[in-house]
Amino acid sequence: MLSPSSNSTKKVFSRLAFVGKYQADGIEEHLNDLAKLVSNLGCEVFFETSTANHLKLKSYPNKSIEDFTEAIDLAVVLGGDGTMLGIGRQLAGSNVPLVGINMGRLGYMTDIPIGDVQTILPKIIAGEYEADTRTLLDAVVLRNGKTINRALALNDVVVNRSGISGMVELAVQVNGSFMYNQRSDGLIVSTPTGSTAYALSAGGPILHPRVAGILLAPIAPHSLSNRPIVLPQDSVTSIEVVDGREVIVNFDMQSQTNLESGDIIEVRQSDKTITFLHPRNHSDYKTLREKLHWNEYPSTF
Repeated sequence: MLSPSSNSTKKVFSRLAFVGKYQADGIEEHLNDLAKLVSNLGCEVFFETSTANHLKLKSYPNKSIEDFTEAIDLAVVLGGDGTMLGIGRQLAGSNVPLVGINMGRLGYMTDIPIGDVQTILPKIIAGEYEADTRTLLDAVVLRNGKTINRALALNDVVVNRSGISGMVELAVQVNGSFMYNQRSDGLIVSTPTGSTAYALSAGGPILHPRVAGILLAPIAPHSLSNRPIVLPQDSVTSIEVVDGREVIVNFDMQSQTNLESGDIIEVRQSDKTITFLHPRNHSDYKTLREKLHWNEYPSTF
């Protein structure tokens, strides 16, 4: 266990909150070990309230996510990309950056392995990091002209059919200009962050996180001429449900709204952002190479 003196350690971040994925094996031990490490650096330590309650963590005070603004300098998330998505939406616009620590497989957002965190986290606290600001989508669901839901998405907004229904027909406009009527299994509206998620499986391109754009990717379109397209960041995409049974709209695949024919989903880039912190010399290309196995070659080569 690292325990440097708080008097000799430079600190850019002095108030840290730990957020954990409840179901991860050994999560309690990891959270307590990291909290002790950071406390020994002279930092004020909190556990996020839901994390503390679920895991019965009582060794440090807790603080709810709603109270992080102005009270927390850095949120440390242990889990996977799904955990980061949920916390990222809640902290968007708060100016509280996130550090993602993966508990298993390498993630796109949780890029620090748990085995390296005791070396890397003190360096980040001391200011040795690279900041990465991500955009979010703001989606409004309209029925008869009235808002029935509004949600943020860090990855994507997905309009799709249920697993047992047929195709859906969607009418898509961009900035008030008609683009197409599309018969398909659905449509993905993605941020650059989400371009490596569902949109990638649907045949969409990978967008670098710093690309200023919004990706539309059809899901199994009836016409092969319906192709993915990258729109300017100031675009407003309007998706009307023309026809289809059991149509839903998902936000980061973590919440959803049931739709009816005539419902409209308006999606635009949010004015809120979230910042991820990475270790020095972080490479998005290295992450892609490892995650997508670009570094693996057939044995015949």
